[in-house]
Amino acid sequence: MLAIVVSRADEASVRIGEQLRAVADWTESVDEGRPDAAGGGTVYRTEGAELREFDGRHLELEGVGDVYDAPDLLVFASKHAGATDELLTAHHTGNFGVAEYGGESGQFARAAPNAHRAVVGALADHAPEGYEVGTECTHHGPTDVGVPSMFVEVGSAEPQWRDPAAARAVARAILDCRGVSPDAPDEGGHRRQLVGFGGGHYAPRFERVVRETDWAVGHIGADWCLDALEEWAGDASQYEAVIERAVAASGAEYALVTGDSPGLADRIESLGYRVVDERFVRETTGVPLELVEAFEAAVGPVEDGLRFGDAATDGADAWRVVDLPADLVAEATGIDAAAVRSWFEANALAFGTEQQGTVVTGPVVLAATDRSTVVDALADVLRQRYDSVEVADGELRAREERFDPDLADTLGIPEGPKYGKLSAGQSVEVNGREIEPETVQSERIRRFTL
Repeated sequence: MLAIVVSRADEASVRIGEQLRAVADWTESVDEGRPDAAGGGTVYRTEGAELREFDGRHLELEGVGDVYDAPDLLVFASKHAGATDELLTAHHTGNFGVAEYGGESGQFARAAPNAHRAVVGALADHAPEGYEVGTECTHHGPTDVGVPSMFVEVGSAEPQWRDPAAARAVARAILDCRGVSPDAPDEGGHRRQLVGFGGGHYAPRFERVVRETDWAVGHIGADWCLDALEEWAGDASQYEAVIERAVAASGAEYALVTGDSPGLADRIESLGYRVVDERFVRETTGVPLELVEAFEAAVGPVEDGLRFGDAATDGADAWRVVDLPADLVAEATGIDAAAVRSWFEANALAFGTEQQGTVVTGPVVLAATDRSTVVDALADVLRQRYDSVEVADGELRAREERFDPDLADTLGIPEGPKYGKLSAGQSVEVNGREIEPETVQSERIRRFTL
């Protein structure tokens, strides 16, 4: 069940509440067991959601999840204040340093990464013309909510707080979270969730992750949050405890670190979490995390060049790693790198690369495809250059007839334009003689051991 918090102390929240009640059918009841100011009084319920109003400001409403009837997710309908014009945004709550705006110092509310990803998408779907959609770092309370939660906001000043179209967009996006799990699905003990470190307050890198990949993001410590985190640097155990709380409250085991934060990645990894980059997030999108883990163990990490083929998104019950002749792969790549890459992407589960993922090297992870099929594909590429290519007796032989300058010299053909014509397969005249290109060709055979 989705719990929705409306604060009467927040003008935008009140207007979002009005729109919430307008865009869905609600039943009303009276909770006489608690004060009206603390979520009692009139309670609004619709399918999958319960809305209550409070007199206090959102960031001061500690333990508010206990007021509702067993919610799975709680959303604070709120305003955003800042110099950002028309903006719809969402974020989680907590404090990397000293708590100045609600909550406790170095503590975090349980994030809802999967629901946050869903609501950012919903805000983009419903946003009125002229409004941007974004996400923010973790920067205020409450920290003791009692249920996974997030703020969903309209900003950034009075004209927007009073804009019924903006309030309606936020209301619809909030209601779209009904039935959405706070966390991404479990994938063999892993979840596609990150905790973020670095960047600006409005976290454009993490917004890209949320909107352009299938990964979700929990707590985000922007650069200024990391400065606040340094307040604990004199106490190593407390410094690491804050990091661990942020990761745990995000339901994450992966951390995406950006910017210049010396030593931070090492500290995170020392705590047993994996630090990844945006490339990892994009490359693993759509690939089951169980396969990612298995292929990295068998071939090498994504950061070192592991890439995934289209077939990996469908999963694989059985697979095997196949080594390929490095000279054969290199020769085919030199002839037509795009064709080589295209075949591996279309037919392999995964494959090794170099030069930041641009050059295929192998090994290759295959499902049902036989190794010979890979060799045949590379042979096809070689046929673009060689006159004949055959596979036999454990080797691939590529044969070509090439212009031989030594033969041309023995026939008295002067070096220069005539060389170029003969090399291009054209006959030339030398001292009244017609020289056919075949006359100055020699056979070259390249052998690749399979």
